[in-house]
Amino acid sequence: MDEKEIERLLEKFDQSSLKDFELTQDDFKLKLSKREQNDQVVVQQPTGSKTPVSEVPKSTSANSQPAGEPQQSVKDNVAEIKAPFVGVVYFAPSPDKPVYKKQGDHVEKGEVVCVIEAMKMINEVKSNVTGTISNILVEDGSMVEYDQPIFQVTKGN
Repeated sequence: MDEKEIERLLEKFDQSSLKDFELTQDDFKLKLSKREQNDQVVVQQPTGSKTPVSEVPKSTSANSQPAGEPQQSVKDNVAEIKAPFVGVVYFAPSPDKPVYKKQGDHVEKGEVVCVIEAMKMINEVKSNVTGTISNILVEDGSMVEYDQPIFQVTKGN
């Protein structure tokens, strides 16, 4: 690649909504990112790949119980709302609107809790349980994988 091609790529990347871009040609490799250093990144692996490209730290809040307390009763009372497909999760219908639900809010089964953008289509994610949102497991605007937990909900009225 010559300098003009790289400059054109930089300009297009800067104007795009992409957060990350990577290009590899022979022995040339270019990585661009608009993310802060502490942003979490989840990379979907192509099938057949054996080495992880990126790992996101797992939440350990469920495992931070004192040794004397039974963990099973806590797990039975907590459900997860998971991503139905791969995409970018947003907690509000648009940037100027309030979030659907925040930590501590009550949620009913079938109620919209967030949206996922996949292939320029916005899809609602609905709660599969009634209870209180006890934990939000991903950042707004982050990429989620299929079946990745987005919320933890404490079951109940």
